[in-house]
Amino acid sequence: MSGIAVAGATVLLGIAGGVLAAVMARRIVTPSTTRSDDVRIHSVDLVAGTITLQSTADSVLQGDYSFWFSGDTGHAHLGEILRLTPTKVTRRILRVDHGDLARAERGRLGGYSYLGPWDLGFAFEDVLVSTDVGDAPAWLIPAEEPDGRWVIQVHGRGVQRQETLRAAPVFRDAGFTSLLVSYRNDGEAPRSGDGRYSLGDAEWQDVDAAIAFAVHRGATEIVLMGWSMGGAIVLQSATRSTLRDRIVGIVLDSPVIDWADVARFHGGLLGLPAVIASGALEVLGRRWGKIVTGQTQPIDFGRLDFVTRAAELDLPVLLMHSDDDGFVPATGSRALAGRRPDIVTFLPFAVARHTKLWNYDREGWNQAITNWLVEIAPTERMSLPGRPGEVAAT
Repeated sequence: MSGIAVAGATVLLGIAGGVLAAVMARRIVTPSTTRSDDVRIHSVDLVAGTITLQSTADSVLQGDYSFWFSGDTGHAHLGEILRLTPTKVTRRILRVDHGDLARAERGRLGGYSYLGPWDLGFAFEDVLVSTDVGDAPAWLIPAEEPDGRWVIQVHGRGVQRQETLRAAPVFRDAGFTSLLVSYRNDGEAPRSGDGRYSLGDAEWQDVDAAIAFAVHRGATEIVLMGWSMGGAIVLQSATRSTLRDRIVGIVLDSPVIDWADVARFHGGLLGLPAVIASGALEVLGRRWGKIVTGQTQPIDFGRLDFVTRAAELDLPVLLMHSDDDGFVPATGSRALAGRRPDIVTFLPFAVARHTKLWNYDREGWNQAITNWLVEIAPTERMSLPGRPGEVAAT
């Protein structure tokens, strides 16, 4: 091949790589409007209360799960595994909330379990948190005997506040009032000017507004809990909020600790070389990137990297992550836990997938939070079951 041909091929490869990086960058910050039904339904027996699904990494997990079907037009709760083969899994149908499950052909499993606070049987309020982009809806679940201790729950990317309902009972048992929030561009809260995710670099302001709301309503001690991207948002809130003195601890479930890890992981799933993922982050971090991503402001990935910034954390952290996450690799969580064993209590799971730790091992997950709350605030007013201590890894 001549030198001219080689040079031409190199230029074309460079252009192709740049295009792929731009496409990946735009995909990262663009909110999803739909989610695909990725599990085939082989059969449904409503009389027997069973459903047989295609075997996937998620469909064969032990525990109880939500099941959306027929393009999110229906929803059911699935329970224990009754039969398992290399290609099929039969599970118990706990209930069908809506939709015609008998006629459904495909669906997807999720960890929500509850669709709203009404499913929990607790008193609750629909409230609005005033943010700089407008009023964001939230659920307020008061403690039985409010004493100023609150937890603010922050959901992950592409989902909504229903994701966090699983944590409300254990915090309520511990005497905490729960505030389950929405944030810009999540489909419930108002859109930002550009309608793009900032991966925590802007959304934290909505959590800061929620902290101010809680303080106005009597909160004196606040725990922040973040799920997936909500973990990245919570870490920004804990280090940038003007009300940091009210925050007493952080709980993270399957969190994003370092976006570079996540970008490389997803690039690998797509069969892309690591340089494409690095290029996507470069696009998102530059002002000129808005030409292809539609962002108003670039994202500061250095500020979002809490492996590098681990020394700046000064609050107790309960960190829970599964090694088979499948969406957010646990490498960042393990690195943070390794760098800050003085403040981080790390509960690793081997098999639980992404944000499904509660579903997989509800008792162990709840006990981990219960024990941690005792350890960070061993006051007389906390009468929790059990004793402080280590929780065995799953």
